[in-house]
Amino acid sequence: MLLTLLAFITAIVILVSLHELGHYLVARWCGVKVVRFSVGFGKPFWKKKRGDTEWCLAPIPLGGYVKMVDTREGNVAEADLPYAFDKQHPAKRIAIVAAGPLTNLVLAVLLYGASFSFGVTEIRPWVGTVEPASIASQAGFKSGDRIQSVNGAAVKDWGDAQTAIILQLNGGKVDVAVQTEEGGEAVRVIDVAGTPAAAAVAKHNGYIGMSPGKITRRIGDVAPDSPAAHAGLKAGDTLLAIDGEGVAQWHDLVAKISGSAGQKLEITYERDGQQHTVAVRPESRVAADGRIVGIIGVIPMADPEWARQVRHRYVPGIGEAFSLGAEKTAHYSWVTLRFFGKLVTGEASLRYVSGPVAIADVAGRTLRDGIQSYIEFLAFVSLSLGIMNLLPVPVLDGGHLLYYSIEWLRGRPLSERVQELGMRLGVFIMLTFMLVAFFNDITRLLG
Repeated sequence: MLLTLLAFITAIVILVSLHELGHYLVARWCGVKVVRFSVGFGKPFWKKKRGDTEWCLAPIPLGGYVKMVDTREGNVAEADLPYAFDKQHPAKRIAIVAAGPLTNLVLAVLLYGASFSFGVTEIRPWVGTVEPASIASQAGFKSGDRIQSVNGAAVKDWGDAQTAIILQLNGGKVDVAVQTEEGGEAVRVIDVAGTPAAAAVAKHNGYIGMSPGKITRRIGDVAPDSPAAHAGLKAGDTLLAIDGEGVAQWHDLVAKISGSAGQKLEITYERDGQQHTVAVRPESRVAADGRIVGIIGVIPMADPEWARQVRHRYVPGIGEAFSLGAEKTAHYSWVTLRFFGKLVTGEASLRYVSGPVAIADVAGRTLRDGIQSYIEFLAFVSLSLGIMNLLPVPVLDGGHLLYYSIEWLRGRPLSERVQELGMRLGVFIMLTFMLVAFFNDITRLLG
């Protein structure tokens, strides 16, 4: 919990500070007087005055702001009128407002480039495991399928394939062209738009029942003091049969054990070339959906040969690393914009929207995975902040950009009434968005 909190606060401080620094530097360059620079909201617990600006840290780490001299927010000394934000030409105001989100996008390029300079791990879009009775299984996916394209658009890696499928899941049929394990060509058709199964995908972070990893029937680890441990099963054992019925894959084993809570099972396994049979009684557990399931305390071993084929790692040169960073930023920016567009049209579920709790959780997990993973997390959040702030929603930077662009084109600002209505609409949209995000965070937290 402490590590998660530290990772989250560090991310917010870095990303918000640089976003606001973009506004601050361009404001000063344009001759606007900056009164306060705050990281965090609420009453500041630390202040320091330097020149005309008061630098602050506040206790609510969900954003920050740069306060400039502005006649719309109160009386301004006559000497400060030339330096007031609202008295500047629309082009200057546009530059100041755009500087924050653009800083986030540039930062994303730099962070991705820095991460890729340590090495790039690509997960090829190959299907390793297909869960029975899942969306992927019903669409006909098989272990060994190599995904070529989604609705005609070529995919480069597993992340591209997964994102393309998820974005189009609620928009109708999704045609996934694959090369089969035997070398043939096939199309797997996913047709679940509007069904409960499609809605459940958002709850499971986009999981449709397939993954690039392939697992074997060998035991990877045995939980201490579990039924499997008491029966003498060990890591490296290959599971062959349950009650005399052979198991072709690990999922067959899981299905049999899950449905046998509290019942005695005879498990046949192989160790050092010899077969053995032991009696195991699965423990009863309550699953997330309320069902009683059985577990014996084993996890599968990954297929090392498949892992070597599906994972490709290389170390690019510095120039190539930052070029890849720019490419990744551009790609994710487009994906993010498409996602927001599909939210508006109802083709994407609001369950995909995450709030600060989910972001904090991911921050902690990526930091535990290593500094490279955490840097890429920072890059993605910075990119998301940049894109979201550019959306034409009043109260966001993009809304102000829209107002100032209209003012520049028509030669005068929109009426105060129109701007006020726009701001109210913007506040309503953002509050609704935040409530949905918090609701999703809490429901995920509670399982």
